[in-house]
Amino acid sequence: MITDAKTVEKQKGASSETTLKAAEQFKNLHPAELIEHAILNGEGQLADTGALVVDTGAFTGRSPKDRFIVKDKTTEEHVWWGDINFPFDPEKFDKLAQKMLDFLVDKRIYVRDAFAGANPEYRLNVRIINTLAWHNLFCHTMFLRPSEEELASFSPDFTIICIPEFKANPAEDGTEAENFSILNLTKNTILIGGTAYSGEMKKGIFSVLNFKLPIERQILSMHASANVGETEEDTAVFFGLSGTGKTTLSADPNRQLIGDDEHGWAKEGVFNFEGGCYAKVIDLTEEKEPEIYRAIRYGAIVENTKFFPETRTINYEDGSKTENTRVAYPIHFIDNAREPSVGGVPRNIFFLTADAFGVLPPISKLTKGQAMYHFLSGYTAKVAGTEVGVTEPKATFSPCFGEAFLPLHPTKYAEMLGEKMTESETSVWLINTGWTGGPHGEGERIKLAYTRAMITAALNGELAKVEYQSHAIFGIAMPKSCPDVPSEALSPRETWKDQAAYDEKATYLAKLFEENFEQYAEFANEEIRAGGPNQKA
Repeated sequence: MITDAKTVEKQKGASSETTLKAAEQFKNLHPAELIEHAILNGEGQLADTGALVVDTGAFTGRSPKDRFIVKDKTTEEHVWWGDINFPFDPEKFDKLAQKMLDFLVDKRIYVRDAFAGANPEYRLNVRIINTLAWHNLFCHTMFLRPSEEELASFSPDFTIICIPEFKANPAEDGTEAENFSILNLTKNTILIGGTAYSGEMKKGIFSVLNFKLPIERQILSMHASANVGETEEDTAVFFGLSGTGKTTLSADPNRQLIGDDEHGWAKEGVFNFEGGCYAKVIDLTEEKEPEIYRAIRYGAIVENTKFFPETRTINYEDGSKTENTRVAYPIHFIDNAREPSVGGVPRNIFFLTADAFGVLPPISKLTKGQAMYHFLSGYTAKVAGTEVGVTEPKATFSPCFGEAFLPLHPTKYAEMLGEKMTESETSVWLINTGWTGGPHGEGERIKLAYTRAMITAALNGELAKVEYQSHAIFGIAMPKSCPDVPSEALSPRETWKDQAAYDEKATYLAKLFEENFEQYAEFANEEIRAGGPNQKA
């Protein structure tokens, strides 16, 4: 477990004190039973593939401004309070929790016992209380599924109470709106109300692990995908924000998928936090994403899509409800999924960025200081046309590639990454899946075949045999050659017709990095500060 035995018993006691009183209680139902309940309750319909299609209502994504952490002795000194983590009063939490329990008295509820963490030594026992059958199916899908024997002796470390129908009274309850998600890291409870977006439950537990694992077990929690080759020693981790290719590049038919979103890096190696995948399906085709497309079958849940008229066939191109259409499915729906979903200590880590300025190399190797710096930066760029008012590339920075889920200060995670790099001799690579030969609108997108070839060369150790040159502004090491990639494609400056224009754009991007880093500078050590632009490798 996450803490010592004495603390675990205390946690279990706190989490188990919840006395449930409801008109009907269904505990640990089989997926088929939950699907039947969902249909009979009017919560969803079956697609022609057998997948359950549901609508999440007014909220089609997480609501970051309505997420709180109870501020008390457990969290006061550790949590990174500010625009991401908003404090909540302990007494108001207790009153709100009781109101939610009172609300359930005449309701039907579904209770699910599950694990978070594929490594049993660091596992979190989670009990989820839902009023929607499909929410309970989502938790069965996305968390790890205990055996019958494990369920017989199950005792929760953490409890989620999720009631979309319950709406808060902000003036009385202390929330900002009727919807809320509140983490109490002392009473080991998450309260979710006023929203039916299922991702709030998944990301709530991810935030809990992001708090507990680094502090209590010195485990680096990661918002990343991971896969493994023929041996555990050939484990790779992929970080990247939306649109950078994280799912595509980690789904390699020649490697086993450990997981696609949330992992921990312990002394023994990498382990998945989850038992399922939660993938975007907007514009999904079998040709582009065959693994995801074929996973949409009986047992999967598809959110906020539409059927073609007079059919039960999903129209994946329809984004009229939201562009954030998603599917949740058990990880074993992927043919090459690894079970149990654990790997070794990562030999290679890839930071993925879609640089729309056309500045960063398609692949570069980072020193420890540079790795910590770029991890803190979490950079990618939005292109013109993706948002109203965006007429040219726009830099986006998200520390540790997951700002919204970081209870601790980002430098805590960055320093842990550096420590683990030293212990394991892990190589960290910066991969640009964006533009070359000029910015978006002038240059061209880096060929996926080249990116795959560069990642393969890094994984195979072939890039350990080549010469490198240092980028003049960012100081990162660029290989001079790579199998199956033209040498001229490896140095971005050489791909621009106007190299003076490249220098100007590179200086501009470096300045954006430096301005973003100012918020972390006073908390960062010297090695991190030295890893930024205008530093030689």
